[in-house]
Amino acid sequence: MVVFDYFEGVLEGFEYLIALGSIVGLLWIIIGIIFLIGGGQRYRNKMIGVIIASIVLLAVCGLDTGIKYFRIF
Repeated sequence: MVVFDYFEGVLEGFEYLIALGSIVGLLWIIIGIIFLIGGGQRYRNKMIGVIIASIVLLAVCGLDTGIKYFRIF
């Protein structure tokens, strides 16, 4: 039926966004740690916020959701 196809598409969209959030959170935490270690004082203050935001994003989306969805490993 048309209604079920619509809801299936919406759920696939949510699944994609959650997987994308997982990958972005993982990327942000890696970049944040690199700039936290090697960056100047100006970067360190900003990167602490980036790391906290990425931890929250990973907590919401899940750590391995994006890796499984996009079949990275």
